[in-house]
Amino acid sequence: MTESTKRVCVLGLGYIGLPTASILASKGYDVIGVDVQRNIVETINRGDIHIEEPGLDLLVKSAVNSGKLKATVEPEAADVFFISVPTPLTEDNAPDLTYVEAASRAITPFLKPGNLVILESTSPPGTTDDIVAPIVAESGLTLGEELFVAHAPERVLPGHILREAVENDRIVGGIDPQSTQAAANFYATFVGGTIFSTDARTAELSKLTENAFRDVNIAFANELSLLCNKLQVNVWELIELANRHPRVSILRPGPGVGGHCIAVDPWFVVHAAPELTPLMATARNVNDGKPNYVVEKVRQRSARLRDPVIACLGVTYKADVDDLRESPALEIAHEIQRQELGEVLVCEPFVRELDGLTNVSINEAIHRADIIVAMVPHRQFKRIDQELLKEKILIDTCGLFMTPLDHRRF
Repeated sequence: MTESTKRVCVLGLGYIGLPTASILASKGYDVIGVDVQRNIVETINRGDIHIEEPGLDLLVKSAVNSGKLKATVEPEAADVFFISVPTPLTEDNAPDLTYVEAASRAITPFLKPGNLVILESTSPPGTTDDIVAPIVAESGLTLGEELFVAHAPERVLPGHILREAVENDRIVGGIDPQSTQAAANFYATFVGGTIFSTDARTAELSKLTENAFRDVNIAFANELSLLCNKLQVNVWELIELANRHPRVSILRPGPGVGGHCIAVDPWFVVHAAPELTPLMATARNVNDGKPNYVVEKVRQRSARLRDPVIACLGVTYKADVDDLRESPALEIAHEIQRQELGEVLVCEPFVRELDGLTNVSINEAIHRADIIVAMVPHRQFKRIDQELLKEKILIDTCGLFMTPLDHRRF
């Protein structure tokens, strides 16, 4: 931390903003965390957290108790401003940047010479140059001389955020070389990984490219699962064998693709140039269509039974996290219930309350169910005695109960 950079204002206290704010506080910065939801602000100021992330509760409590972190609903003057707000999709899969625009306008009255504004929110190419920079320039400060603006995409895995936010390599890209250097210098004060400097547009596209690549690979695996089900081939064994090739690395199929990144980011690229990105668009459609395929499988099985009980194992978007964002498993559970295919039970050990769904224990789910839909390979589920499943109809979408020689199950 330099003598001239001591105060940081973080806008958006979600899965990225709150860990970032608490890490910066632990490094000696005075941090103001801003969120429009008063209940979140009050929770943090009590030293508590509203999201699940290993180690975050202790770090936030320590930061608040030390006076290094406080939360508020309005920005305050600072040396560095982090924008870490949501960037969702509209109904037609276009990027919704209203939160980024609002955050940029909110900090503009507080900007002063020497300030650095960093957009960490995952954004379409051009967001930093064409939206953030023009808005903050309304402060009257000269960009690249008095005010520095950059993009630095987060690249962390839920469940490992506190470690990866510090240890991972970082990409920083400014709207000009001076902004790039200012951002690189700042990240060097708390990041142990290598910092790679580029321009803002390339930095934005780098994060989108990483997730689009994974989305295409998952779509390939999901298509294989559909094919294998038709041909009565075990997709898990097939992928395991194919991956024995030294230059092949197929990912695992599942009920779809979730999370704010992989399920969203490729659409940002497609929206920027739809005529040039048919492969990415097709991959998105393949993965978005997988939940419907799973529901149809459940419908076919349930039609053979009278008053079936259907247990969905897991509804978060990935294993061992509480994150429901863009979760295909949650979509499937709701759709099974909407279609009234049977009594729906959900077993989700990482989330207590599920809107409109009945969350039960593992034992109740297994013993009451006629049909078990395995959707998220939580560690607790891996300990289930498979002897208890012999009389059940099992639809395993994530390979939770698969063995290499088991060709009987989906």
